Parts: sequence; C-alpha cells; structure tokens
Amino acid sequence: MKKLLALLMLTAALTFGLNGFVLAQDDADDTAQTETTAPQQVDEPEDMGSAYEDPMVEDTTFHQAIKEKFIEGGWEFMSIILLCLILGLAVSIERIITLNLSTTNTKKLLTNVEDALNNGGIDSAKEVCRNTRGPVASIFTQGLMRTSEGIEMVEKSIISYGSVEMGRLERGLVWISLFISLAPMLGFMGTVIGMIAAFDAIEAAGDISPALVAGGIKVALLTTVGGLIVAVILQLFYNYCVSKIDSLVNQMEDASISFVDLLVKYNLTHSK
Repeated sequence: MKKLLALLMLTAALTFGLNGFVLAQDDADDTAQTETTAPQQVDEPEDMGSAYEDPMVEDTTFHQAIKEKFIEGGWEFMSIILLCLILGLAVSIERIITLNLSTTNTKKLLTNVEDALNNGGIDSAKEVCRNTRGPVASIFTQGLMRTSEGIEMVEKSIISYGSVEMGRLERGLVWISLFISLAPMLGFMGTVIGMIAAFDAIEAAGDISPALVAGGIKVALLTTVGGLIVAVILQLFYNYCVSKIDSLVNQMEDASISFVDLLVKYNLTHSK
C-alpha cells in the first residue's frame, strides 16, 4: 500500500514537473519570437522618417530645374533679362522707401504751424516746417517765405513749388517703366533668334525631326517666359509707387488749401 502511494506521488510529481517545463519552454519561445519581431516594429518609424525627407529632395530638384531652364534659355539673353529684374527691383525699393519717408501727418503739422504762428509768429512757423520731413512741410516753408508779399504770392509759390515736389516724387519711375518694357522685348528677341537657330539646324540636317524642332522651340520660348515674369513683377512695384504718389499729391493739395486759409486767418487777426 505504501509502495502504491509512493508510486502515485512520484507519478504526480513527474507529471507536474513535465508540465512546468513545457510551460517554461513555451514562455521562452514566446519571448524569443517577440525579440525577433521587435526590430521589425522599430524599423517602421525609420521608413516614415525617410518618407518625410522627400519634400527636401523635391525642393532641391525644383531649384535645379530653374537653373537648368535658365541655362537652356541661353545665357546671353537670360542674363540681360535677369539684370533688368535686379536693376528694376533696386529702383523700386529705393522709391518705396523714399515715398514712405515722405508721408507726413498733415493734421499734426497744421496744428503745430498754427500754434507757432500764434506764439512766435512767422519765424517760429518756419522753424517748425524746416524741422518736419516731407514735401508738405517744404511747401509750407516756401509759402511762409512769401507772406510779406501777400496771399496771392503765397498761393503762386505753393503751386510752383508743389510742381517741383511732385517731380521729385515721380523721379525714378521712368526707369521702372523702361525695364518693364525692355524685359519682354528682350525675351521676344531671344525667341526670334532661337527660332532662327532652330530652322538653321533643320536646314543643316536636311530633315524635319520632331525632337529637333521641339527642342529648338522650347529653348526659344524660355526667354519669352523669363521676360514676361520680370515685367509682371516690376509692374506690381510700379503700380504701388504710382498709387503712393497720387496719395501724397492729394495730401499736398488738401494741406495747401488749409495752409492758405490759416495764413489768411493769421493776417486778419494781426492786422486788427
């Protein structure tokens, strides 16, 4: 009986031991599989990162394409068109800066001139105008210098000097308009010369090849595209400058009328 119990206990112990060994082996296999599959899951973000780098490659390709098109268009005419763009932008930027600096707060200036006339007279008003920047203040200064000759002379001086200031504001616009007209003309000239070169190549080959004709026409049209792009860019700057000048001229006219009324009021007050 004791031997039977001992055999049963030994059998149970061996059974549980084998089961535990099998479970442990299964766990080991599972961990091994997870370790082998883990690197595959880690590699996915690297693929995503490489996918995010594609826009950089596209940007670089875009710049290279622009350079290639510039060279294909012929450096002789494309360089001149690029020079027109650079010079036109330089003049435009200079004009924009000058026009923005010429803007004056006319209401504040008229108030300061009126206070100066009431407190210090004509000389004090001249000092205020000389210390103020812009064409409106310059016109006021010229008008104050003619106050001793009467209001009619003040009005004539304002009108004459207003024309001078308007000419100064419009200085440089003729160069911008020149580059706007010159860039497309150079582009068309390059196109015509390119077409002539394409027909010369056809004549030399003795046969009309579609590849030869298409390549020559493409190169010829690149100069026209470049000239039109330059003209469009400079036209935007030109229109902005013209609108700014019109605004300044309107300010000059309105301020001049108010200034003459102020001088009339001042003369009437001091004549009494």
